Amino acid sequence: MNAIDAVLIGHGDFGAKSSAVRAKMAERVARDVETALDSAGVDGDVERLWSRIVVRTTAPTAAARVAATIPGVSFARPAAAVAPELDTICEVARQLATDHEDPTYAVDSDRIGPDDAHDFSNRDIKEGVGRAIGEQTGARVDLDNPDCTYRIEVRGGEAFVAAERFDGPGGLPVGSQGRVAVLISGGLDSPVALWRLLRRGCEAIPVYVDLGRYGGADHRARAFEVIRTVAERAPRADLRPRVVDGEPFVERVVETIDETRMLSLRRAMLAAAEGVAERDGAHSVATGEALGQKSSQTGANLAVTDAAISLPVHRPLLTTDKPQIVAEARDLGTYTNATLPAGCDRVAPTHPETNASLGVVVATEPPDLLDMAREAGDSASTRSL
Repeated sequence: MNAIDAVLIGHGDFGAKSSAVRAKMAERVARDVETALDSAGVDGDVERLWSRIVVRTTAPTAAARVAATIPGVSFARPAAAVAPELDTICEVARQLATDHEDPTYAVDSDRIGPDDAHDFSNRDIKEGVGRAIGEQTGARVDLDNPDCTYRIEVRGGEAFVAAERFDGPGGLPVGSQGRVAVLISGGLDSPVALWRLLRRGCEAIPVYVDLGRYGGADHRARAFEVIRTVAERAPRADLRPRVVDGEPFVERVVETIDETRMLSLRRAMLAAAEGVAERDGAHSVATGEALGQKSSQTGANLAVTDAAISLPVHRPLLTTDKPQIVAEARDLGTYTNATLPAGCDRVAPTHPETNASLGVVVATEPPDLLDMAREAGDSASTRSL
């Protein structure tokens, strides 16, 4: 049998970009895959060809699983790389179907290039491979909802025959959309927000505000662990957490503010993140907040907290329901380590304000609170994971 000796990788959401931009983004994805394979100890030589990335490897399934975790990858297919000859392609497909146990199948193929590049057409591939698999397996063709799809791509001097596909996250390669400072608590929401930003091409700077005695037991360890888990999907990004000493400004908030305490605390945390962002070259700040999820996250209150800083505040989870966030956390592998309640729950007032006005909140805050928090962010330490 022709060995499966390659992984064919499709790019993510940048097919409509200019050729120069596509090339740069594809190169980023290729290098990310290469680094991820090295980190996982999986053998593979990564090549960037035409509109695909190819990994030549002796461990195609393992390599495909790794590649399918990387932002910018839409799919990864373990494949047999063979000569672009119709008889060879059909025979390899027949051999791949030896272990086929599904009742239905389909053939999907593309022959790329001018008409005279090969002595067969795309229709010839579909008919020939379909007939070979049907004879080998006795399964029936189902073009609408097949149990298994055999994929053939013929490009220039090589053909790739695959019977398995691993879906990737799609999106854009990490680093292609600049840097953003992301507030990370170690709870369920913020790691998912971090991942969504990475998937859309941002190089995220995790910002952890250490609440000191107001934080929960092992709170920092949990936060670092969820960052470490997400960081495996962005192997070339600097995801070392920036740790802000937040206890002094949290204490100031607790001592001086009552009903609007949580809003001032969120404003101070945003100011701390802005301090990190300005120091480390980020264009914006992001949080894991979702509209209406908590008292501090009503529409009116988000407007009040955003007014604390001048940089844009992104909320990737803004309109996401909690069950979906939980499901994404499970898929990411951050759910188990994100069950510790956020430390700021310990400072919440009995009757928090849900519809605050900016004037009232500012009037109750110590005048130096935001400067204090911003300076703490500027002085944040960078910790290894």
